[in-house]
Amino acid sequence: MARVATPRLPAPALRVSLRRPTRRTATIALVALAVLVPTAFWFRDSPIVAVKHVEITGVSGEDATGIRAAITDAAEGMSTLHVRGDRLRAAVSDFPVVEGIDVQRKFPSTLRVTVHQYVAVGALAFGSGRAAVAADGTVLEDTSAVGLPLIPASAPPAGAHLAERTPLRLAALLGAAPTALRRHVARVELGPHGLTAYLVNGPRLYFGPATRLEAKWLAAAEVLADNDSQGASYIELRIPEYPAAGGFRPGNGQGELQGSA
Repeated sequence: MARVATPRLPAPALRVSLRRPTRRTATIALVALAVLVPTAFWFRDSPIVAVKHVEITGVSGEDATGIRAAITDAAEGMSTLHVRGDRLRAAVSDFPVVEGIDVQRKFPSTLRVTVHQYVAVGALAFGSGRAAVAADGTVLEDTSAVGLPLIPASAPPAGAHLAERTPLRLAALLGAAPTALRRHVARVELGPHGLTAYLVNGPRLYFGPATRLEAKWLAAAEVLADNDSQGASYIELRIPEYPAAGGFRPGNGQGELQGSA
């Protein structure tokens, strides 16, 4: 005999009954809010959590004292529960060397401010004028350009940021260099071999296009540390995995960078 399938009935819907709060419960909740909200606002700005100590790190250079003073003055009247980040950022906006700040609260009364400064990587050279610039092309006013690698430019910077494409690429080249190696760079330029760096008493570094700059600088450091490269007048770095030193001059000693800048 054939079996007759028994139809399944849908399960009854689950009904949840929500009881409306009583008038007494609602009144208690309103009274609690009326008490707690003002109390919370009072405590937020109370002397208990008022900022009494401002710890500032990351500042250096000629503007360090001014930056510290500006942040400390801006923090006056704040609390660790009511930090005005916009006011702190506005306080350092007059210092071009400041890239940004991070703020941390240490309960109950300490504010920790970490300042991130632009690093001057090169000196924009226009005639006899010099202007310190950061790796992203930010012009660092009031920052000394003495001793920085020269970046040739056709004119002074027109604003707070470089507009010329070539100086921007050269600033990025210097920004990718290890700090210890960048100190040995006399100048950079865009020449027949692409981006080029001239070392003080050392070989020329041919980077080619503005790609994989950090890898190319690391390759340059490895070649310069190799005694077999002593006496080379240039190092080809277009392919960082296969750097090549060339233009050797007879009679150069070992142990220091040799060549022409």
